[in-house]
Amino acid sequence: MKEKVLNIITSHNKALTYEEIFEQLTEEEQEHLNEILIELQNNLQIRVTNKGKYEKFNDKTQKIGTIVTNPKGFGFVIVDGENNDYYVSKNHINGAINGDNVIISVIDEQKHEAVVRKITQRNLSNLLVGEFYIKDNKNFIKLDDDKLSIVVEINKEDTNGAVPGHKVVVKIDSNVDKSNYYQGKVIRILGHKDDPGVDILSIAAKYHINDIFPDEVLKELENIPSEVKPEEYKNRKDLQNQMIFTIDGDDTKDIDDAISLDKLPNGNYQLGVHIADVSYYVKENTALGDEAYKRGTSSYLADRVIPMLPHQLSNGICSLNPNATRLAISCVMEIDDKGNTLNSAIFESVIKSRKQMTYKCVNQILEEDSIPEGYEPFADKLKQMHELAQIIRKNKSQKGYIDFDTDEPKIIVDETGKAIDIKKRERGEGEKLIEDFMISANEAVASTIAYMDLPFIYRVHAIPDEEKMQNFLKFINVLGYKVNANLKNITPKTVQGILGQLKDKEEYPILSTMLLRCMKKAIYDNNNIGHFGLASKFYTHFTSPIRRFPDLTVHRLLRSYLFKHQINNETINYYNNTLPQIALQSSERERAAVDCERDVTDMKMAEYMLNHIGELYKGTISTVTNYGIYVELPNMVEGMIKIEDLMDDYYFYQESTFSLIGKRTKKRYMLGDKINVIVDSVIKDKGLINFKPAGKGDKNGNKQS
Repeated sequence: MKEKVLNIITSHNKALTYEEIFEQLTEEEQEHLNEILIELQNNLQIRVTNKGKYEKFNDKTQKIGTIVTNPKGFGFVIVDGENNDYYVSKNHINGAINGDNVIISVIDEQKHEAVVRKITQRNLSNLLVGEFYIKDNKNFIKLDDDKLSIVVEINKEDTNGAVPGHKVVVKIDSNVDKSNYYQGKVIRILGHKDDPGVDILSIAAKYHINDIFPDEVLKELENIPSEVKPEEYKNRKDLQNQMIFTIDGDDTKDIDDAISLDKLPNGNYQLGVHIADVSYYVKENTALGDEAYKRGTSSYLADRVIPMLPHQLSNGICSLNPNATRLAISCVMEIDDKGNTLNSAIFESVIKSRKQMTYKCVNQILEEDSIPEGYEPFADKLKQMHELAQIIRKNKSQKGYIDFDTDEPKIIVDETGKAIDIKKRERGEGEKLIEDFMISANEAVASTIAYMDLPFIYRVHAIPDEEKMQNFLKFINVLGYKVNANLKNITPKTVQGILGQLKDKEEYPILSTMLLRCMKKAIYDNNNIGHFGLASKFYTHFTSPIRRFPDLTVHRLLRSYLFKHQINNETINYYNNTLPQIALQSSERERAAVDCERDVTDMKMAEYMLNHIGELYKGTISTVTNYGIYVELPNMVEGMIKIEDLMDDYYFYQESTFSLIGKRTKKRYMLGDKINVIVDSVIKDKGLINFKPAGKGDKNGNKQS
């Protein structure tokens, strides 16, 4: 109907009255005309004239976008399809708050400055997190998100027992007089702001990640068994006598993948990837299933996991614990000596893991040829697996697999949850082996269903934007590096080639991270476009159903199609209707978990640096902006030197060279430069660390990392 109304208005050479549009619609359509006209106005497709008539919108100075505000009052409007954001001053923001959809008028095209004309949609979440306080005998919430320039008052009867200092979750009821003044009620007290763990819970709550399961879920757990019964082996292949084992981190409790390997008489490898059969226990249209869909994923936050499934499942009957009989879905592949998967079989199985291995011990065998106690019976098998993993990796690399090899921080905390150290996450041969085997299984499962041409959920990764890639090459050219790349036909090998040409450069860790930011985000979709980063034609997520809802969905699809043979119109129509929303929800919850994990890491890094204020470090400039420079320390902590703190000169930003240059001294700060900095201040709750440049008299001490 929206298209019909738009066509009626735009097909005439004159503005139309409401009545003239109304007369051209059916009775059913006429009922919705008001809301359609408002929507078309908000999308800048039509406008209302001074005489109240409707005509096609042609004002190119007006745009629609989403505003991102700053605590200081100004903001930037992001317009889809445009590379530059529009600056909106505090005086021109006109009541818009962070996340609002707005219509702006561009007042300076050169400087990209605009004024907010209309708020078309307020995207304020009805659940907010903040600190309870009392002022003038009234109850208020100081919101954690200081970009939200709103006031939230709590009536006395809606405090839920909160006292000053409590961190709480507030449900927004209504705003008062259409201003930025809201009424709300406390629906949960997270704890006192100084209590251990409340800092992490506050960030999790911001992203609607709940550490508590609803009562109806807990009630369903009463019917979940603690062990597998022999009668459940029916129609499953019994693999309990095979040498199957797991490899995970030292503290992993939710174990959802196990592996096996045999050498076939023809010289090929038979790789088995055995995944916990979570879908056997977590059914559709149950409280457990609905809650898993709602959560979408488990979240790993410093010293804790907020699981997608309750521990009774994730650490219990679904976890492939050693010497415990477990139900699984197995993907067994025949792989040749070139790393090609020749065929695969996917079936329901019963397994018993022989050992819960750790990456640390496996790496000791594969990298040092030293066998830890208890690993003697498995050492030869692990070396054979390592042999296959290297073959698979070489095959992937030849196809264009992109390995950015970026470092990730691991926060070490004490018994109270306080950050006491920061280390780089290890990615040894054991980690790579499991990654290679899981990718092979994911590809085999996706290929199987794709060739059957049935509804499915894929993990897709689109081709990067050519303009972003061009800008990256221009940037590294400014640094003095000439890189050959054909950006008219970007393939995985194109990006792989760029990384290869930069591999030996001192700034490689920073440059690879910047190139990674040029890539699009991988998402879930029921339409397959392939996975660019993996150079894979068909890809899905099958191997982690304990912690990812898409994997659980894939298991349900396999059960319908392959095990129950329910390939009929009813099944196909059902999945065609439900999979798009599952993919969208899964992608959104994944983004929320990633953002939450990043915020927790930033907060814990800041907490760690609280004990190092005044100390001197040697770091590397990782980003240069017109308001300052970001410096990354060897321990991956990143902080900013504000431009006003570069006090030896007046510095200006030179966009053509992405550098700050001193007006008098001509001193230059560029990406990749080494610089000594002093930790000046830390704001833990915001995850912010401020540095100052070190002077000649400052002593380094022993702070190099």
